[in-house]
This record gives sequence, structure tokens and C-alpha cells, in this order.
Amino acid sequence: MSDIDKLLRDDLRGHSPYGAPQLDVAVRLNTNENPHPPPAELVADLAARVSEAARSMNRYPDRDVVALRTELAAYLSIATGQLLDVEHVWAANGSNEILQQLLQAFGGPGRQALGFDPTYSMHSLICLSTGTGYLSMPRLPGFRLEPEAAALVVREHAPDVVFLCSPNNPTGTAVDLDVVEAVYAAARGIVVVDEAYAEFSTRPSAVTLLPDRDRLVVTRTMSKAFAFAGGRLGYLAAAPSVVQALQLVRLPYHLSALSQAAASAALAHADEVLATVRDVMLQRDRLVTEIRGLGLDVVDSDANFVLFGEFGDQAATWQGLLDRGVLVRDVGIPGWLRVTAGTEAENTAFLDALRQGLQEVSERERMAP
Repeated sequence: MSDIDKLLRDDLRGHSPYGAPQLDVAVRLNTNENPHPPPAELVADLAARVSEAARSMNRYPDRDVVALRTELAAYLSIATGQLLDVEHVWAANGSNEILQQLLQAFGGPGRQALGFDPTYSMHSLICLSTGTGYLSMPRLPGFRLEPEAAALVVREHAPDVVFLCSPNNPTGTAVDLDVVEAVYAAARGIVVVDEAYAEFSTRPSAVTLLPDRDRLVVTRTMSKAFAFAGGRLGYLAAAPSVVQALQLVRLPYHLSALSQAAASAALAHADEVLATVRDVMLQRDRLVTEIRGLGLDVVDSDANFVLFGEFGDQAATWQGLLDRGVLVRDVGIPGWLRVTAGTEAENTAFLDALRQGLQEVSERERMAP
């Protein structure tokens, strides 16, 4: 053990950094990105705005991100039908920083968060990094959550923070609003609804539940539907008191002037960017239908990805797809893999590779003595 390992916090020792494989393959369908690049008009506008922001790079950016938060509030108001203003919105470097700030403010040593697994692995990892305890509770068969069962668990354990992921990553299942309402009523602390993939779902947003629920927080990201993964912009909607609490823990000038300018450009072109969402949803539904046609189980998805199985050895299936030039995600659920909905050509390549792999397995089993 090195001197640094000895000095490292005991609860961090032995853990590995978060991250999906970044491999140079023909078809990458493992990180739930929007497969469509931003339109040329957005790229040109973004370049102009960043160039203008660069003229004052010698000065610190707007510490409280007021202009961008105002634009995000306007977008969410239109998208969800719930009127919001700047006081209800906060922004940071990706939704992961939003989650980190929430746990810095409402979690920490001696406090506990609760999640329903399998779910987004960063929830528990950010708990670890902030010294927050994490209580993992199982989902019902089919990766479902039901109002009464979820509320019972929350009431029994009384966590300081509850995570609900809707649509849930990696299963793609959405959480009905009656589950959110039941969990909120049972909780004594903050309830966080992670809506990173909300634009790919036709279900109503938990943002509509914010009135009179000061402990409810809805987090979102521009990384997915907005095709802005490289821009790193996450945000939340909540009561003004929650936003004020996060300003106590955010680092000074945490969101650069360039990031603010780029995100503002993306929001200005929201209609053009989000026009690709319909195509992604069609390709997702195609994956569900065709994977089932191969005789596999598929979880119905409200996101831009599909969880499918069940395999005797999902790691071997993952490797077989990779050997054919297709990268999907092994999310650690025994027997299951996750594939992002790509372009039509990418999905065809994936389905062809999967079909070939299944045929090889079938032939080996048939030839076995």
C-alpha cells in the first residue's frame, strides 16, 4: 500500500472511478447520448456567443447564473406547463454536480439517502464522496415501484434524502406521479426526482407537483435530449428555499462564462435540437420490438435506451457484440445489458450483431454432446 493509499479516506479505499468504457469502435451505444449532432445553426450561434464571452474572460462570470437560470425557467415552464421563474431554478456542471450540491447541503456525515436499485449508480457514488450513507432498496418485479410499497419503505427508514429516477436508468421505466406523491408524503427529508431523460417520455413531469411541496426537487440535464453532453449543463427545479440552500455549498463561479454562453445558445435553438427526440423515440421503440422478436426479454422504456436480456453470461454477450464493432453497456445487472437508441444505421448494426451472436450460441448448444 502506497503512502497515498494510507492517507486516503477509509471509505474511499478500494473503489474504482465511475466511467463507461470509451473505446474506438464503429458503433457506440453505451452512454445514452443523442446520436444526432447539433444543427449547423446552433453551432454557428454557439461559436458567436462563446467568442463574445471570451472578450471578457479576464473577469469572473455571473456567480449566480441569473440569465441562464431565467432561460431554463422559461424552457421548463413551456415543457411542463408549470410556471417557474429564476428563483425556482439552479444550474451547474452537469446534473451530477447538481446531485453533489444537494447532498452537500442535505446529506453528509451522519445522514442517509435511500434509492431503489437498480438505478443510476452515481446516486450512491456521490453519497460516498459526500460522506452520506446510502440505503439500497430493491424494486418490485419488472423493475417497478408502487406507491404504497415505496412509501412504506421510506416511512420505515426515514432517510434525509430519497432518490427517484424517472425514467429510471438503467431500466428505462418511468415513475408514476402517484409514486412521487406517496413517497413525498411519507418522507421527512428531501425527495429528488432525477428526470435526466424526461424529454424522451410522454408522461407528465414531477415539476407539476412542485407547488406546496418545498422538499421536492426535480433534476434535469441538457446532456441527453439537447445533444449537449460535451457542454456539461445540469439544472434543477425546486422551491426558492432549496436554491438558496445550494448557494451555500456551490463553489464560487462554478459555472464558467463559456459554459453559460454555450448553454444559452442551445436553449435558443431548443425547437431545432429537440426535433431529433421524435426520431430517437421511434428508434427506441424499434429496438424494443426487434429485440423481442429475437426471443429476448425487454423492459418497456420511456428513455432513449433499452434494457434487454436475460443472458446466462451478459459479460460474454457484451464482449461478443464488441468483437463485432458494437459497444453497449454492461450495467452490472446479472443477465441484462443496456443499449442506447442510436441512428437507424447504428441500430441496424447492433441488431445484426446481436442476431449473429445469438445464432452462434444456438449452434454451439446444438452441437454440444
